[in-house]
Amino acid sequence: MPERWAAVVLAGGRSSRLGGGDKTRLRVGGRALLDHALAAVAGADPVVAVGPRQPVDGVEPRWTREDPPGGGPVAALAAGLAAVPGACPSVVLLAADQPGVTAATVWRLRAALADAPDAAGALLVDASSRRQWLTGVWRAAALRAALRADPAGAALRAVLGPLPGVEVPARPDETEDVDTPDDLAAARARHEHARQGSAG
Repeated sequence: MPERWAAVVLAGGRSSRLGGGDKTRLRVGGRALLDHALAAVAGADPVVAVGPRQPVDGVEPRWTREDPPGGGPVAALAAGLAAVPGACPSVVLLAADQPGVTAATVWRLRAALADAPDAAGALLVDASSRRQWLTGVWRAAALRAALRADPAGAALRAVLGPLPGVEVPARPDETEDVDTPDDLAAARARHEHARQGSAG
C-alpha cells in the first residue's frame, strides 16, 4: 500500500460523563488518549487534529476546528477534510478516545480498502456487527461528495451509512472508547495487564 494517505483525528467534543474538560488529555498506559490516536496514524501525511490545540508527544499534527466549535462529528470531519490536500486519495477517520486502536488496526483497514476497489471505505465492526463510524478509512473523494453544505449537528451515520463500505471485524479492545469513569478505569486496567504480560 505505497500510496499517500491522510488522517483526520477528532479531538474535540464534550466529556460531560467524565466531569467535563478535555478527555483527550486523560492518560492510559502512561500516554494521553490523543497521543494514542496520533501514534495509530503516524504514517499519514498529513495528520489533521480537529479540536483545541494542545501539547502532544512526537510530531505535531495540523490543527483545525469545526465550525461552529462543538458542531458535532460531521462538522469536525468537514473541517479536517478541508485541511487534507486533494492529492491524498484516502483518509483515516479516528476518534481520539479509543486507546485500543493501534497502527496495526489502521493497517488492516487500509489493506481491506485496497482489496475492495468498488468500496468507498472500510470500517471496524464490533462483535455485535455494529459499524464503528469513528474507526475507518475512506476514499477522500467519496467523503467530500457525501458531506452536506451545512454539516453542523448532522449524524455521522447518516453521512457515511449510504456509502458502500467493507466491514472489518474488530479485535479485542479495538472498539472500546472512553466515555465514562468506568470506561477509563477499564482501559487503564487493560493496558496495565498488557504491560505486565509483555514484561513477563
